[in-house]
Amino acid sequence: MALPIALRGSSGIWMINGPPNQGSVAPFTKETSGRCKVMVFSMDGSLFAWSNGDCVKIYDTQRNQVIQELERPKASCMIFSPQGTLLVIWEPYSVDKETQAGVPNLHIYNVATGKCVKSLIQKKFSYWAPQFSADEKICCRNVNNELHFFEDRNFDEIKTKLHLQKVAGYSLAAAGPPYMVAGYVPGGKGQPSFVRVYKYPNFGGPNAAVANRTFFKADKVEMMWNKAGNALLLLTTTDTSESSYYGDQGLHFLGVNGESNLVHLGKNGPVYHVEWSPKSTEFCVVYGFMPAKATIYNMKTEPVFDFGTGPRNFGFYNPQGNILCLCGFGNLHGNMEFWDVKQKKMICQAQSPDTTSFQWCANGEHFVTATTAPRLRVGNGYRIWHYSGAVLEQKLMDKGEELWEAFWQPAPEKMFPEKPISYRQVQSEVQAPAPPAAQQAYVPPSLRGQQNKPSTKLHEYEPPSNAKQSQADANKPASKNKKKKEARKARQMENDQQEPGNQQAAASSAPSNPQPSTGDPEKDKKIKNLRKKLQQIEKLKEQRNAGKQLEKNQIEKLKTEDSLISELEELEIS
Repeated sequence: MALPIALRGSSGIWMINGPPNQGSVAPFTKETSGRCKVMVFSMDGSLFAWSNGDCVKIYDTQRNQVIQELERPKASCMIFSPQGTLLVIWEPYSVDKETQAGVPNLHIYNVATGKCVKSLIQKKFSYWAPQFSADEKICCRNVNNELHFFEDRNFDEIKTKLHLQKVAGYSLAAAGPPYMVAGYVPGGKGQPSFVRVYKYPNFGGPNAAVANRTFFKADKVEMMWNKAGNALLLLTTTDTSESSYYGDQGLHFLGVNGESNLVHLGKNGPVYHVEWSPKSTEFCVVYGFMPAKATIYNMKTEPVFDFGTGPRNFGFYNPQGNILCLCGFGNLHGNMEFWDVKQKKMICQAQSPDTTSFQWCANGEHFVTATTAPRLRVGNGYRIWHYSGAVLEQKLMDKGEELWEAFWQPAPEKMFPEKPISYRQVQSEVQAPAPPAAQQAYVPPSLRGQQNKPSTKLHEYEPPSNAKQSQADANKPASKNKKKKEARKARQMENDQQEPGNQQAAASSAPSNPQPSTGDPEKDKKIKNLRKKLQQIEKLKEQRNAGKQLEKNQIEKLKTEDSLISELEELEIS
């Protein structure tokens, strides 16, 4: 089944079909207005809404017709409720000039009837959208440092409130029942910030929270629930830091069973991206100074697999959770690595330069990358790919036109089951984009023209953990032989120490190496004694390095090495 891709740009909104009919025009009638600010699909893809600067239109993708037109010319943001029964529209906050009272700017519409269910005031853009449970039984919004809860899509009655002094953020798990909600309160005056998780509607009492996490370094907190709603990741960020320009970051894990852990990252540096697996059993973190690390962690925050280091700052699971794409976009060159999550094997590598957006198709096999304005105003366009690295469709915008947004129509969850992964590239007539030309490293004038130029390699890339294990297994025979030789040498030295007769016999049987004479028999005798003492000190050092415990008089003898060397040098010079 072909799922369309919605495109929004300076020439309006239009749709194209995805594979297997990529590039062909979808049944959607193009919106020609150049003032389209926003477009959005419902979670199952059955509805599509957009604002054209005059009104908001709701389109039924199954019947291919507009079912509602809402007089909201100032609409700036929109979301559908999880089941598509409601459309929430946010407009910039304004004040009535005559009454100086705030004008309601958050509007909730019934999609079926087109009537406004409720209009509310929402001044701040942050957390503007009410959050719903997956069954739409519960809805939550932040009002004046309180969390207000509504039930069964009835917004005329606040069913209950969660009082958290100075609450700055919240997150309602989409799954349920039981319904879980997390609230974030920033710290102040020596008090730590904290996030608490509650089970709806049990908010009363000091021990009502089912999980709690406190931290001092947090100016902002991003909260991410997994799909099952039984675990929460917290990404804390400080705006300033003595050690880093990016500030300090920390990643914390909270389970609804009360478990609370700090996720220990294997490299210093910023956290670029955190992604839960759709299977809710693991999560991927891309972190560390470039070249960045990528690691998969389990629900106990234990590292399951380390992908090594590379030029990447994003990690995206496909909807089925069996493929992970590690990408390097933005100021990186668009590298993409596709990994088989089960087998921990790389499927392929590809490159999509100047990419500003990436999205998987619901079928888990295809994805779209786009170069959009205003991030990049040159080379605007999109590419449709297969996960094997083949480009199936490539389109650049005409001269004078801009592309602002491109994303795939969603589909019901069970429409596309997980398929076996193929490691063979699919056939395509479209040529993959050429990688950017490699820039030659700067060589100082004094070193130019030399055959043996100094190494200009900036980074040593770490291999994935399974490659490290393979290298270790290959080196096992050599390391085992080395250990045997060291043990044999240590035993021989120990025998020589315990049996002086053997040592003397070995010395007497060894070929003599006469030293040159100074002409003074007394001086030659002193030099010989000093060299003998230094040889004994060398043997003691070897025994110590082999792990043998030296006696007190032997340790004292080691301390005389420097003075003996000085005395020997004076005798030999004179």
